Amino acid sequence: MELKALSSNWKKLQETLKKDVSTVPAPKRKRSDRETQNDLVKKRKTAAEAGKAKGTPQTIRTLKKRKRMSQGATGGDTSAAQSPTLVVSKENEGRSPTVEIGKYIAMDCEMVGIGPNPDDDSALARISIVNYNGDQVYDSYVRPKEMVTDWRSHVSGILPKHMVEARSLEQVQKEVAEILEGRILVGHALRNDLDALLLSHPKRDIRDTSKHPPYRKIAGGGSPRLKILASEFLGLDIQSGAHSSVEDAKATMLLYRRDKDEFEREHLKKWPVRVVSESKENGGDEKKKKKKKKKTRKR
Repeated sequence: MELKALSSNWKKLQETLKKDVSTVPAPKRKRSDRETQNDLVKKRKTAAEAGKAKGTPQTIRTLKKRKRMSQGATGGDTSAAQSPTLVVSKENEGRSPTVEIGKYIAMDCEMVGIGPNPDDDSALARISIVNYNGDQVYDSYVRPKEMVTDWRSHVSGILPKHMVEARSLEQVQKEVAEILEGRILVGHALRNDLDALLLSHPKRDIRDTSKHPPYRKIAGGGSPRLKILASEFLGLDIQSGAHSSVEDAKATMLLYRRDKDEFEREHLKKWPVRVVSESKENGGDEKKKKKKKKKTRKR
């Protein structure tokens, strides 16, 4: 009995010791310096990602500051900061030294009244030309040879002060003629502009928005106003005050670009493409060769 009692007491003691050992916490392992540094890097990275996702006040303040600085540098025009190749046009600049002309150009002129009947008689006072992208290729005030009796400032935007640095008609004619050479000319009622310049241009190379049939339907078959076309087809409000020949030239080019395919289809009806067959070309060459050969006389 004593042995049994001892064995049972021993078992109870063993169970008690196991419970005490399990309740004692295991000793903590000391973290190395490298592990501590890695944890700090992870915390900083997580905080930075959270800041980007939510937009911390510090980030927002920095972005606002950068935006104000960019607007201050470009005069409030953020497009200038986004596009380093922005073309800046200058009034009365003449031929732009940086803008490429290209195949297509749009032209518009502003007139003033001259002589005893200024409502009927006009003279050229400003001309502007833009390329296919709407960049200003040429802009100049023109000094009329006749006495100006009505500046039409409320419409033309021309004032006497503009004539101080205006170019002569002869100089403008020469410079514009060089630009027009071999190019497609777009404009609104171009006949008036060409007459004022005392210049001509091949009809095959003219695209006139005032003569485009779909546009004439708006005016009941007559010549529509450029202001109405710009509002109806482009959603642009132009000529609300004094006209700008640069703005009007850009509007006509936008109208042409919008319906370019239709313009060209209508144009081909009047001016079909000239096709010369190879047989005719070869036949013509053979005839020329025969004419060049001289008959030799037999002696």
